[in-house]
Amino acid sequence: MVSLSTSLKSLSPFSSAILSKRSPSKHNPNNLIFSSYNKPNSKLHFTKRLVVACKKPTFTAEDALRETTLTEESHRKVPFSEVVRKKRVFWERRWDYWDVSRAIGILGVHLLSLYAPFHFNWSAFRVAVGLSVIAGTGITLSYHRNLSHRSFVLPKWLEYLFAWCGTLAFQGDPIEWVSNHRYHHQYSDTDRDPHTPLHGFWFSYFLWIFDTGSILQNCGGEQNAADLVGQPFYRFLQRTWILNNLALSLLLYIFGGFPFLVWGVGVRTVFVLHSTFLMTAASHTWGTQPWKTGDLSKNTWWLAIVTLGESWHNNHHAFEFSARHGLEWWQIDITWYFIRLLQALGLATNVKLVTEAHKQRFTCDG
Repeated sequence: MVSLSTSLKSLSPFSSAILSKRSPSKHNPNNLIFSSYNKPNSKLHFTKRLVVACKKPTFTAEDALRETTLTEESHRKVPFSEVVRKKRVFWERRWDYWDVSRAIGILGVHLLSLYAPFHFNWSAFRVAVGLSVIAGTGITLSYHRNLSHRSFVLPKWLEYLFAWCGTLAFQGDPIEWVSNHRYHHQYSDTDRDPHTPLHGFWFSYFLWIFDTGSILQNCGGEQNAADLVGQPFYRFLQRTWILNNLALSLLLYIFGGFPFLVWGVGVRTVFVLHSTFLMTAASHTWGTQPWKTGDLSKNTWWLAIVTLGESWHNNHHAFEFSARHGLEWWQIDITWYFIRLLQALGLATNVKLVTEAHKQRFTCDG
């Protein structure tokens, strides 16, 4: 689900994609496809040529696992899962500016959080909890379900507000987060997946964030998020998301001193980051798979609360279009409850949900 910023221009010859409509398919009952676009003379031009980005790649997760098992005797299995870890040279590659700056930023908030036991007060704690909910909702509701998958429609002012809240999660701007996440679904659990578990649990947990060159080479640039690139507000957030975090840090320090900074920035950011990191890795490693999606996505019940419902991940991969990930009544999905409230208030419209017909069609086709 998570994709930290990869603020680089496209260097890839691979075709890219944006969401469009088509007739329903086996694993795509929401009638969504990806269609290519060109960008001559700095203006977006969309073509009618369809590409296969909406389909599962020919090189599936099972193929990757089989190839791994046959060719690498030294591979080890991730405990209690079918994921086989490939050896990956990480330190012997070239680190670019974005990799280094991202590593410094993440290390910085972790070091700041170490002061938490020495600067605790209840006001600072409440600020941390409140900002965790705001930033976390910005990721799950805005970056993921609204912008990446267009599961529902919001008024533009509210869409932009939630997207701005997402920048406070320290996971990059909407354009690049959405781009990486769409690539994740396009190439799920293959070598071209930005955070594939095939390179190891820790790679899918967080090491992939510092490998922007690999993402560009294997996937491509931001063309698959052209629907966001075409909006000035999202290009503005792309340039200023880090300034939003710096401004928030300054305000917290002004109003609450160092304790607010430690808890409102350090502890809160570390908590939201690791919730997302863990969801990204664990939900493709451990859990149940009620839907045969052709990848390693799992439903991981014990992560549901801290991820605001994102860990019903096999459900999500089966029905990417759905605004609701917890399909059963007992599957806690806090983000969906919020979307449902917005729908009741008339603020969320065209809310896409899984029907029994979708489930039956998936079962029959699968």
